[in-house]
Amino acid sequence: MNNSILVIGGADGPTVLFLSEIGWLNIFGLIIVVLLLIPNIIYALKEKNGENKCTNKFMNILEQIGRYGSMFLMVFNIGLAEFGFWSVGAFIVYLFGNILLMTSYWLIWVLYFRKKTRWKQMALALIPTGIFLLSGITMLHVLLIIFAVTFGIGHIYVTSKNYDYE
Repeated sequence: MNNSILVIGGADGPTVLFLSEIGWLNIFGLIIVVLLLIPNIIYALKEKNGENKCTNKFMNILEQIGRYGSMFLMVFNIGLAEFGFWSVGAFIVYLFGNILLMTSYWLIWVLYFRKKTRWKQMALALIPTGIFLLSGITMLHVLLIIFAVTFGIGHIYVTSKNYDYE
């Protein structure tokens, strides 16, 4: 077995993060994406007749490109424009920042399931964008940052056009 050791900070700060048998897979990123998807799947099952009211095809496509690109790059290390955590501090910001954002995301989903409001809907659009951006910035992952910005622009626009509560 060829175990690769993933480190934070490279040669300057060789703090061992975890052992992995598959270096192309970001376990933390996979967990984050799964946790983002769970409430969305529950919502889709509850709201089977939901429709996208955004008629701007460009923004709908932009949102999807950003969404799937961000999720893919969160999970898979493709070795292109990826530099890794530049310090232990960057990893700590990544870890605790994502825990805080994900906790907020799930809490707002609980509140949104009880009563749909515009601020909750917009928060549910902004937080995943923040998670993707935080991850891209702290990991110095240029492509993830680009896809996160793309997703944010598309998702916030499409979400704002789909508001129909209150």
